[in-house]
Amino acid sequence: MSKQVLTDCRLFAVAADLSGHSNKIEVSAGHEVKETTNYRSQGWKEVIGGLGSAEISGEGQWEAGDPSKVDDASWAQLGGVGPWTVCPGDSTVGALAYLTNALRADYKLLDAVGEVAPWSGTAKSSWPLVRGQIAHPPGTARTASGSGTAVQLGAVPAGARLYAALHVLSAAGTTPSLTVSVQSDDAAGMASPTSRLTFAAATAAGGQILRTDGTAITDTYYRATWTVSGTSPSFLFALSLGIR
Repeated sequence: MSKQVLTDCRLFAVAADLSGHSNKIEVSAGHEVKETTNYRSQGWKEVIGGLGSAEISGEGQWEAGDPSKVDDASWAQLGGVGPWTVCPGDSTVGALAYLTNALRADYKLLDAVGEVAPWSGTAKSSWPLVRGQIAHPPGTARTASGSGTAVQLGAVPAGARLYAALHVLSAAGTTPSLTVSVQSDDAAGMASPTSRLTFAAATAAGGQILRTDGTAITDTYYRATWTVSGTSPSFLFALSLGIR
């Protein structure tokens, strides 16, 4: 990805796509600095990394009256922990994404008379911030079972984990049900895939995040698969994957 002017970032907060309600998104991560200076430190401070943390903050134009609007979503999420995904560009398959499990820590709204009603809020990480890719785009409705395009993430070393964040943005139909899984293979053709993670069946808008147990995975390609059932079902969802 070359240098860019930010014009089309994407922000998925649990079950809400806040991209069209946002005009500023920031992602930060870091570690506590712990001093270990001693008499053999040659007159220089020595430090090691302590606990890590990450934060996602956003702001934009306030709207309310629907679960997809920023006020409804922010109020429902406040104090809760769920998946968050940020894309510095669009959210097409293979697009760069940052994902984490985060606490919706604060929410601020409204301003002085005559101003466009604003909002701002912060989510603080409960899991590591993971750099990865979009494995399923949010704008493609799924009405039947299927599988997505494979993305190349690389192997998962022992001790590291595959992370997956699922954002179910809408669900329609009679008794609709969506079950999403993540499969891996050693080639883009996915001739002999292995299931790595499976989310609980979703029957309404919502968010889930999963990670593997730290066992090494030698496969380097990953894709989403989904099973859809119900009468006239239709789902919009986004899926981001990463390794850390």
